[in-house]
Amino acid sequence: MNRSYISTDKAPAAIGTYSQAVKAGNTVYISGQIPLNPETMEVMNSSFEEQAVRVFDNLKAIAEASGGDLGDFVKVTVLLTDLANFATVNEVMSRYFSEPYPARAAYAVKALPKDVDIEVEAIMVTAD
Repeated sequence: MNRSYISTDKAPAAIGTYSQAVKAGNTVYISGQIPLNPETMEVMNSSFEEQAVRVFDNLKAIAEASGGDLGDFVKVTVLLTDLANFATVNEVMSRYFSEPYPARAAYAVKALPKDVDIEVEAIMVTAD
């Protein structure tokens, strides 16, 4: 199987032992993104909505570097430290996705890296 590793400076660099994304055939597995500014690698300490926007901007940049776009997403997994933010996630996602929406799972977790409030990972399938 043809496998390639995706990296773009338009999304945060990996801060551990992982790649931003791995493309296997025409399926792209995008690592969890947190609200890191790719230019400064600093966590955005702003409203939850702005953090969620940063996360989806990061996912979008990786999708584009992988040869696709958000419309190619088939599965999104959202991790939240507080499910009270779930409605905001829905509202932010509506800015990035249109119907038919990708499959999604959302989980409340005790903590996330760098003490952020949101992390999102995704799977996408490209045409090539």
